Amino acid sequence: MAVIQSAERLLPSGLRGKAEPLVRALATILASDDPRNLAQRMALIAFAIRVASAAIAFISQIILARVMGEFEYGIFVFVWAIVVIFGDMSCLGFHTTVVRFLPDYVGRSAHAEIRGLTSTARVFAILSSTALATAGFLALWLFRDRVADYYVVPLFVGLFCMPMIALGDVLESTARAHSWAVVALSPTYIIRPLLILAFMVLAVWMDQPHTALTAMVAALAATYLTTVAQFFNIVRRLGKRYVAGPRKIEFSLWIKAALPIFLIEGFGFLLTNSDVIVVGLFLDPESVAVYFAAAKTMALVHFVFFSVKAAAAPRFSAMFAAGDRVALARFAGETVRWSFWPSLAVGLGVLALGHLLLSLFGPAFTAGWGLMFILFIGILAKALVGPGEVLLTMCGEQKLCVAVYAVALAANIAFNVTLIPLFGLVGAASATAGAMVVEAVLLHLTVRGKLSIILFAFADPVMAKLANGTDHDDR
Repeated sequence: MAVIQSAERLLPSGLRGKAEPLVRALATILASDDPRNLAQRMALIAFAIRVASAAIAFISQIILARVMGEFEYGIFVFVWAIVVIFGDMSCLGFHTTVVRFLPDYVGRSAHAEIRGLTSTARVFAILSSTALATAGFLALWLFRDRVADYYVVPLFVGLFCMPMIALGDVLESTARAHSWAVVALSPTYIIRPLLILAFMVLAVWMDQPHTALTAMVAALAATYLTTVAQFFNIVRRLGKRYVAGPRKIEFSLWIKAALPIFLIEGFGFLLTNSDVIVVGLFLDPESVAVYFAAAKTMALVHFVFFSVKAAAAPRFSAMFAAGDRVALARFAGETVRWSFWPSLAVGLGVLALGHLLLSLFGPAFTAGWGLMFILFIGILAKALVGPGEVLLTMCGEQKLCVAVYAVALAANIAFNVTLIPLFGLVGAASATAGAMVVEAVLLHLTVRGKLSIILFAFADPVMAKLANGTDHDDR
């Protein structure tokens, strides 16, 4: 607060009056423990971390592309995309279950349930991800003759990352549920990419080959170091906040909620990243590199949406548990506006600088500039309805969300398989944008029909029957 007041006094008198309402609002968000301000503070911190993360990721990808060249860089991003997708999916939705139940347990001071959930989620993530990685090793060994030679060894190395990626997801969700934004997001989105880059630069300095395999070894070391450090930090914080005691494990309740969330998360990750995978299956690594660079550059817009989702999920859960449907609708409407306007502004700026940004990867990467315009259409469509999938999940409508994602994923795969062989990278970008539009329309219709909430950036989120108290469906 003192810093904000000092900054306000340094402003010219003409700007001080205009800036005062904004400064006061910011001070309230940073200082107040009101649930709404807490959610906004979480969103603000998450947004700041995502800005830093986007810059770090973008710069690191440029350096990696320059160091490895198009071919090796294309191999690396294809393999790393597969590893991250299946690593995130391998905890079978338990990380989002933590966000779903932990705020309710904290509100009821159910410490036994808190201890049981946080410990069970960590153990389950390790075991399930290890089992999936083992199955991956076996499949890769049996079918290695059907996989391009340059992908086999990097994939073997990448599979070792999966248990730590899954554990990291659970630790992030535990921190998010407590509104520890920096602790939740900085390991995965700031520390890990910095370590990958540092280890890769160290390997190059030690005259190691400038290959995708070297990059995967760097990613493996960075993933383990980051997750182990985060584990000890989270355990220490939980130990300080909750005294030691018995654990109540409601595994059947958690797994019933986790499995639909697993389908939602799985469909969501595949929906977001299947284009890179399909491009890798149909086209050469150089094409993968160009497409990934274009998509990664447009991903600078995605951090807005991610920040809102990270902040909104615990608040959605708490408000739904409290039963205030009108307040939930109004807050949902706020999250849509938090998503759309920053996404529009950031997206237009990225497009204006797109050719320059792509040229930083290398001369051949500027071929992806036109793809960015196509991808932006889909991003805007998604931003128009905000975090609808999070709202459905936190309100116990996981099955509906699974259905939405299943249809959107089917459309995405169908678009990709049809359009990529015909139009190459333009087909891939068009397929991704089209799938985003399908997803946005389905989320809008589903939330409106089931929760009587209108998710649209230019509409009142509270439907008349909800405001009048005539919507009596048992949720």
